[in-house]
Amino acid sequence: MSNDPRYPIGKYEPKPFSQQQKEEWLNDLKFLPEELEMAVNNLDEFQLNTAYRDGGWQVKQLIHHIADSHMNAYIRFKLGLTEDAPTIKPYQEKEWANLADNETVPVNVSLTLIHALHQRWYATIKNLSQEDFERIVVHPEQSRKMTLWFLLGLYAWHGKHHVAHILELRRNKNW
Repeated sequence: MSNDPRYPIGKYEPKPFSQQQKEEWLNDLKFLPEELEMAVNNLDEFQLNTAYRDGGWQVKQLIHHIADSHMNAYIRFKLGLTEDAPTIKPYQEKEWANLADNETVPVNVSLTLIHALHQRWYATIKNLSQEDFERIVVHPEQSRKMTLWFLLGLYAWHGKHHVAHILELRRNKNW
C-alpha cells in the first residue's frame, strides 16, 4: 500500500510473463465488475458525488471513467490481435470525465456496461498464448510500442487502483 492518495496500491509495475501472473491478471479483469459493484454498494447520491481525494474525481466519475477506459482497452486488444502493430487512438480522459453523461447517467449504467464488457474481454483473451501477448500496439502520444502483456497488467492494475480509491474513501469517511 502507498501513502500517496493518488496511488493507494502503488504505481503499475510491469512483470515478466508467467502462467501464474497471466491467471492473476486475467482474474483481476474477470472479477473487477463484482469488486467495483461491492465498492459502491449502498452509496447514496451525496457519497457518489464526493471526490475520493482533494482535487480528485468524484466516485461517480471514477465509475464512468473505468467504463470509458476499459472500452478503449478492449478495442486496443482487438486491434492488437488482428492488425500488425496498429497505432491506437489516445483519448482525453480528463475531458471525457467532464462530459454530460458523467453527470446525468446513473452509475449503474456504467456498472452494467463494465460487467458486459469484461465478460467479452475475458473471453477474448483468456486462452491467448505468450506469443499472442507479445503482439504490440503503438501509442502515438507516448511514442512507444506496448505489448498486449504490458496492457493486460496495466488494466488489471487500473481496475484495482480505482476500486482502492473508493474503498479508501469509504474507510476515511466511515461509510
